[in-house]
Amino acid sequence: MEKMIKITLVKSLIGRLENQKATAAALGLKKIGDSKTMPDTDSTRGMIRKISHMVKVEEA
Repeated sequence: MEKMIKITLVKSLIGRLENQKATAAALGLKKIGDSKTMPDTDSTRGMIRKISHMVKVEEA
């Protein structure tokens, strides 16, 4: 079984670059407080790294 991580959006998407908004949307995060549980893969970690200043990551 693969490891899972919980990603929570903690900062607003207003005024952010379009690629940052698109990355948040690809992770399924739309509003502040939205959380998603996703597998801990290299592609997921790469998306998190692009918007690391706006999200909180926990192990699930």
